[in-house]
Amino acid sequence: MSNPSKVQNRSRSRSAARLAAVQALYQLEMEGTKVPALLDEFHRHRLGATIEDVEYVDAEVAFFDDIVKGVDARRDEIDALISGKLATGWTLERLDKPMRQILRAGTYELVARIDVPTASAISEYVDVAQAFYDKRESGFVNGLLDAVAKQVRA
Repeated sequence: MSNPSKVQNRSRSRSAARLAAVQALYQLEMEGTKVPALLDEFHRHRLGATIEDVEYVDAEVAFFDDIVKGVDARRDEIDALISGKLATGWTLERLDKPMRQILRAGTYELVARIDVPTASAISEYVDVAQAFYDKRESGFVNGLLDAVAKQVRA
């Protein structure tokens, strides 16, 4: 039987990795920082760091790296999946930048990380959305990622 505190710590470190990945992807889009430099910056200065008296949970570094690199490498495929689930008249460009990164990271995980249960991936990105948005937007994340999951994990 697995150790409950070990499982909980892994879950928290993965949650931290997801939030950090969304932040890194946002920075990538805003500044165009090359992925290796971006990963290095996050490894050294953000993951598990204390910033303005707030101690950040140690993120699972390999998981964080996989999400950031995977979204960057598969952006066209991921954007097409997301765009296909948006309401008529909506484009990915119409969504604000943090929302795009949440949807990209969540879609990547649904497409490429079959080791992560569908409900867990969706729930985690709904939680990430709640860090940035109100309930309406987190509901949007839930609905869109659920639609993507039905397509890619059917």
